[in-house]
Amino acid sequence: MTMNSLDKDVRLAVEAAQDKQALDICVLNLRGSAAFADYFLLCSASSAPQMQAISDAVEERLHQNGRRVAHREGRGGAEWMLLDYGFLIVHIFSERARMYYDLERLWRNAERIEVNTNEAHDAGHGGATRSTSPSRGSSHTEPEGNAAR
Repeated sequence: MTMNSLDKDVRLAVEAAQDKQALDICVLNLRGSAAFADYFLLCSASSAPQMQAISDAVEERLHQNGRRVAHREGRGGAEWMLLDYGFLIVHIFSERARMYYDLERLWRNAERIEVNTNEAHDAGHGGATRSTSPSRGSSHTEPEGNAAR
């Protein structure tokens, strides 16, 4: 699977995260895994304001396309923000929280679509590569703050 073959709303969410310089963006395709969503979009941010900016940008972009967030968690300084669209769950982490919770490892059987954040994205050109291997190790220190769970 490539970025071009993803649902339009998933691509829009990825582009919004890219616009705010999100780090380590990837999409996990959970279809066929008996999961509660079809896709996870995972990304990291280097600061709380950047996390908020990514969240706001994703929410605004999908809202412009007629999608409303069903549930959100993690506002106000949390190290993990979540936007739930039903078919798509957007996870925005601090770098430390992402290492700690390691969702890529927990969902390692899902198809992983890496998003190349070094390339500018045009409509229909997400700069993605496919990978199914886990990419992170576990951290042994729990992050501070109120992470969404």
